[in-house]
Amino acid sequence: MDLRWNNATAFVAGASSGLGRAIARELALEGCRVAICSRNSERIEAARRSLIEETGCASDAVMALTCDVTNEADVQAAVSAASDRFGGLNLLVTNAGGPPTGQIDDLSMEDWRQALELNLVSTISLTRNALPHLRASRQAGKHASVLMITSLSAKQPVPSLYLSNVARAGVQGFAKSLSEELGAEGITVNTILPGYTRTDRLQHLSASLHERTGMPIEEIEAGWASSSALKRIGTEDEFAAAATFLLSPRAGFITGVALVVDGGAVKSLL
Repeated sequence: MDLRWNNATAFVAGASSGLGRAIARELALEGCRVAICSRNSERIEAARRSLIEETGCASDAVMALTCDVTNEADVQAAVSAASDRFGGLNLLVTNAGGPPTGQIDDLSMEDWRQALELNLVSTISLTRNALPHLRASRQAGKHASVLMITSLSAKQPVPSLYLSNVARAGVQGFAKSLSEELGAEGITVNTILPGYTRTDRLQHLSASLHERTGMPIEEIEAGWASSSALKRIGTEDEFAAAATFLLSPRAGFITGVALVVDGGAVKSLL
């Protein structure tokens, strides 16, 4: 399918590894110019080099930025730098690492505050700072889209993921509200909800559960796989393909949608 990219530019947060990096790679393969950010300068620069090598894109088509998405000044500077470098922005992908696992008695109020800052407030901050650039693109007759990475936990809460369950649900409320406001301007706003996908984050979760319960990691992962209709864990590339379509002009009549990419793990009808 021709996704109808036309010299598009993207800002992808949390892209040194995992799902953010996978989306950045897919966008680069589609010919987009991509600004990627992470709070670790060495890791994001390594990601930039590997993306250029893997995709064969021009060396100036991928920009690495050091940015702590919980720091408003960092976010503002990074988004502005990306727009200045590429002459504007068409696409924003909000993303951040998942918060720690734990039950209600395991979590302090500071844990709650940090989780909301990391996953909800950072999404709002990234969006607010990118919006002037996205609006400028639309006013120039170009495509503009926002995609927020959340989790299937926003639709079907996961045991021991209290912090993620709550913060991700907040992102869903923000995205749906924003899609209504920006719809008249022609800017699409969607969320994408990964299920159990083979990433570093998933390895961290399985290790945490193993430590807490003593269950072998192989059994933990087998249980996750069995919860889906497809009976397996997903791949980063599968997730990135769905995300790239939602960001594209071909998905221009899709907004306010929460797309679950989980192999059929969520059992609700809608």
